[in-house]
Amino acid sequence: MIGERSEPVALGTAPGRWLVVVTVLASGMAFLDATAVQVALPAIGAEFDASLSGLQWTVTGYTLTLAALILLGGSLGDRFGRRRIFLVGVVWFAVASLVCGLAQDIGQLVAARALQGVGGALLTPGSLALIQSSFRPADRARAIGLWTALGGVAGLIGPFLGGVLVDAVSWRLVFLINVPVAVVIVVVAGRHVPESRDPRHHGRFDYAGAALGALALGGLTYGLIAAGDEPASADVLAAAAVGVAAGTGFVVRERRAVDPMLPPRLFRDRQFSGANAATLAVYGALGGSGLFLVLQLQTVLGYDATGAGAAMLPTILVITLLAPRFGALAQRIGPRLPMTVGPLTVAAGTLLLAGVDGGAPYAVEVLPGSLLQGLGMAITVAPLTATVLAAAPDAMAGIASGVNNAVARAAQLLAVAALPVVVGLEGDDYADPEAFTGGYRAAMLLCAALFLAGGALSWATIRNDVLGTSESGRSPAAP
Repeated sequence: MIGERSEPVALGTAPGRWLVVVTVLASGMAFLDATAVQVALPAIGAEFDASLSGLQWTVTGYTLTLAALILLGGSLGDRFGRRRIFLVGVVWFAVASLVCGLAQDIGQLVAARALQGVGGALLTPGSLALIQSSFRPADRARAIGLWTALGGVAGLIGPFLGGVLVDAVSWRLVFLINVPVAVVIVVVAGRHVPESRDPRHHGRFDYAGAALGALALGGLTYGLIAAGDEPASADVLAAAAVGVAAGTGFVVRERRAVDPMLPPRLFRDRQFSGANAATLAVYGALGGSGLFLVLQLQTVLGYDATGAGAAMLPTILVITLLAPRFGALAQRIGPRLPMTVGPLTVAAGTLLLAGVDGGAPYAVEVLPGSLLQGLGMAITVAPLTATVLAAAPDAMAGIASGVNNAVARAAQLLAVAALPVVVGLEGDDYADPEAFTGGYRAAMLLCAALFLAGGALSWATIRNDVLGTSESGRSPAAP
């Protein structure tokens, strides 16, 4: 049973099309914001005279609250209605975006970005959970591939549109543009998207688990970013200690709670655990390589914001065009081979991009690596997402989607926080071409290694029949 809707939706019908439109618009709003913000970072830094850590927090302030609360967002949707929580998230995201666009200093912007992440934590798992719980099993992998591809259009537009807005008007419009998009989502979803929930949940929440998870991510992230300036300072050590202690407490709490926010039984399924481990490696590398490439293009190669955004178009274009096809292929042949070959292909592209230093034209130096990255992610993303969702029962679609999104966002969060420290960048190094180039190369090599690890994990843990479990809506993880 799929909550309040007894009949599954077919992909080619009007309800199916409306469902895809709404989920794509919402996820696309978040994707556009993330990609456009990266292009806007140098302009934000110049206006607010911000340090590298300030720019890191502009990215991680959002990702921190998103990753810390996304499990709660998925659980809320399963309990009280996925459409309802999804729409609350959309409205929250829009209001926080407005505050971002009006910020007067870097501290206000970081605080508003953290609020924006709360909205993202409510809407992001809802978009995938609505697809998984509403579409009939035979259409789910194709629907996820379509969601990935069309959502990628926002990623495609994001860097270029963000660059145009930054150069022609202001970086503030990167945030303000979310407000009219959110209005459209609310109107369409209220009329055309079916409600669904897990009727077994009784409404009690694991507040202790949510608090411990947020403390763990917050402590570790603050420690990593602050370590770039004073590695052995008291606040860095204290934050790291709080993060480790809270993380330990979170694991203990979830194992003992009667109704945990994150049911441990989900991880007894080899496919669920393996796919999330691959997600951790792949999305950590993706977040780190994307940030460093944008800064390298602007700081070292002298691209303006529009040029840097345009340089990223080939990657997203390939993902947009090919992700649905590879999603359908994985449905036929199984996800193991695509989830192995895809990350290896992205690793090859990242190795090529590690050599970007302005010594050759764009078509020779940047384009080949960008195309390989796009091809690899197109092969990977739909099978990876479908595998995670298929390994959990339909009634737990929200929390399964929340787990996978939390893993992906936490990976990006930790990569953005840790990589500058690991490669020795600090202070205003992002604005110094000579200082930044050495750190850029080391960071891209580390990201390539993470992509390779993601492919190896997929080969070792994923079965080719895992997508077939969605036909019954059950899996070994089901109670």
